[in-house]
Amino acid sequence: MESPDIETLVRDTEEEILRVLGRGDDDPATRGLYDMIRYHLGLDGSGAPAGKRMRPLLGLLAYMSIAGEHARALPGAAAVELGHNFSLVHDDIEDGDLERRHRPTIWALHGIPQAINTGDAIFAISRIALHRLSDLGFSDAKVLRLMRLYDRTCLTLCEGQYIDIATSEGDEIVSVELYVDMIGRKTAALVSASVEAGALLATDDEETIERYRRLGWALGIAFQLNDDLLGIWGESASTGKEPSDIAKHKKTLPVLYAFENAAPTDRARLAEIYARSEAAPEDLPEAIGILERAGARAYTREAARRYRDEALAEMAAVPGVDPEAKAKLEGIVVRVISA
Repeated sequence: MESPDIETLVRDTEEEILRVLGRGDDDPATRGLYDMIRYHLGLDGSGAPAGKRMRPLLGLLAYMSIAGEHARALPGAAAVELGHNFSLVHDDIEDGDLERRHRPTIWALHGIPQAINTGDAIFAISRIALHRLSDLGFSDAKVLRLMRLYDRTCLTLCEGQYIDIATSEGDEIVSVELYVDMIGRKTAALVSASVEAGALLATDDEETIERYRRLGWALGIAFQLNDDLLGIWGESASTGKEPSDIAKHKKTLPVLYAFENAAPTDRARLAEIYARSEAAPEDLPEAIGILERAGARAYTREAARRYRDEALAEMAAVPGVDPEAKAKLEGIVVRVISA
């Protein structure tokens, strides 16, 4: 039997999410909360961009590559996507972002208090989404292990966000090593958990589960480094947001690499630009020129590709997986590096 295509996996994941959210329409007093959640998720029927659903896709494909089908893993996929999105609602507040995917963010439309509450609700619903795994026949031990993985991952996300906020608020330039640690917690942890969860639901073989965990971790680092490139050199039409990392004085890998490796005069000038409370119009092209001269763009792209190749190597080492699901999973891994 031919395995389902990516569009089918996305649609089935979204239907699973809507199934969990549907209970909110029963009470007129709280219907607005669920409307905000659907709006943020791009599931409000408006046709607005809804994101690529990469994390649940990875989990479903990992599950399919072992189990040969995907339906029983859908509650886990829904939980992963909801967990990712609760963090995005809060990130938009913390970063002051007025738009996401070309639409106003929740806090820009409804204010910070409602946005915080909406993010908290999405988190709670993500946990509820996992409950249906028991109804689908998974053992209590398996469901509890998955919940434990999910909870540890959410805490790790918060740790990564703490490091990000703490280092962004100060003038100190952190090391490349600390930055990789931070993105490991903030980005790679959830990608890794998504892939590990799919394998965990499909098999009891610990070596296979561990390989999929490492695959997801390497891919998560690659994904964030690619995002770092897009945040400086990306096109807004494809990313859904302006390449504003330098204007916002974000200390992503290309910037940190330049601080460690640029010529002394360039390093001093970059420090002046980042010390300003507000970026001047000429700062952006000048800073990008400094990064280019330091080799920061090439370094970041090479690092992203190296982690991507680690993910592909882990996948190649897993024996006996479904070839169609494996090919789709490999396709996502390869396409994640676009900058």
